[in-house]
Amino acid sequence: MRKITFILVVLLGAYGMTFAQNADSKWGIGLGPGVYHNNNKGELGFAHEFYISRYLNPSFDLRLNSNGGYEEGGVDFQNAYLNVRYKLYNGYIFKEDAAIQPYIVAGGGMLWDNQAEGFTWNAGAGLKFPVGENTSLFVEWGYNPGIEGKRAGTLPPYGEVTVTDELMKLTTIIEFAFGKAKDEDGDGVPDKKDECPGTPPGVAVDEKGCPLDRDGDGVPDYKDDCPDEPGDAKFNGCPDTDGDGIPDKDDECPNVAGLAKFNGCPDTDGDGVPDHKDKCPDTPKGCPVDADGCPLDSDGDGVIDCEDKCPNEAGSKENDGCPDWVDVVIPTLYFDLDKAELRPETKTELDKLVQTLSASKEFNIVVGGHACSLGTEKYNMELSEKRAQAVVKYLLSKGVNNAYIGSHNYGETKPAVPNTSEENRKKNRRVEWEVSKVKK
Repeated sequence: MRKITFILVVLLGAYGMTFAQNADSKWGIGLGPGVYHNNNKGELGFAHEFYISRYLNPSFDLRLNSNGGYEEGGVDFQNAYLNVRYKLYNGYIFKEDAAIQPYIVAGGGMLWDNQAEGFTWNAGAGLKFPVGENTSLFVEWGYNPGIEGKRAGTLPPYGEVTVTDELMKLTTIIEFAFGKAKDEDGDGVPDKKDECPGTPPGVAVDEKGCPLDRDGDGVPDYKDDCPDEPGDAKFNGCPDTDGDGIPDKDDECPNVAGLAKFNGCPDTDGDGVPDHKDKCPDTPKGCPVDADGCPLDSDGDGVIDCEDKCPNEAGSKENDGCPDWVDVVIPTLYFDLDKAELRPETKTELDKLVQTLSASKEFNIVVGGHACSLGTEKYNMELSEKRAQAVVKYLLSKGVNNAYIGSHNYGETKPAVPNTSEENRKKNRRVEWEVSKVKK
């Protein structure tokens, strides 16, 4: 019997290396050998221990025990108890995962002794030693007060005597548990070990039950758009190398800070064409450009439109893109003695001038009125002003822009020739022109 019990202990112990009773595996089986002492007889014998245990909470287990003792003549006693085990390793007294875990046990049940049978109680204490992830070794001492019975006396007159076998035991127990571990998120890691119990279904996890994070950026792979590159949570785990707020996976220029409207590429000159497509990256600010980012030159004169004062008319760089200036020859206009009225031939000359001025883009003309020396200086000054004004009014009446026409009177102060003869004085009754260069 002892050999059979020992073999069972070894087999169950080997199988039990993968099991242990806990909050997930609530059922446990314990089995092991031991010794007992019959205090009444003063005898020491072999004992066995077997129980089925049910986890209740961190402090209590419920056990259905069966013990037996064996002496030379055979079975000395058998019992069946319903016991409660109070675990001192409940997190309040000792840690639940302590290396040595003490407990006490007590309960009551039936005892079958050689001389009698009946209800009795038992109590004990023990130590639990976790030896594997789910396997534990127990050493337990127990006491049973026995029950009163009768048996033949060992001394004369050899009649029946009343006895009570008081029993004490010391057993070693291998306990293993079975039951399905609770795993609410279904990730294969029991809830008691799961540091991330709310993992969505189907997400790969590590041994702690947390979603995998291959690149270690704090964004789990199932949420990480770039699971193999450390990145930023605000970009779903993707990096933004140039720090422009556009993740590299969406950035056409990931190493240079740029603009969102150009997919992360810069536009240094602000012409609306990103640098990597801009053939003229240094265009002056505000200049209109073509599809290649080069400034427009509508008239093809080599002067860009934003610097060309005549963008639709070819000119020279020296003249800001406008046609070169040319001298305009305007003949001197003459007046009769003491008159400011325009002669017919004078009007003809002015009509020709109107056509020239109208075809020009810019001009600046000052009409200078003059008089001969006849008369007072004051009178001649007023007369010269009237002659200049007569010319100006005529030009304005023909549509010439008054912004470019002015007048000045000189009287007799600037004669064309000396006033020494009538012939010379006729040449001094005149209007001359101070003309800035004009464009064709």
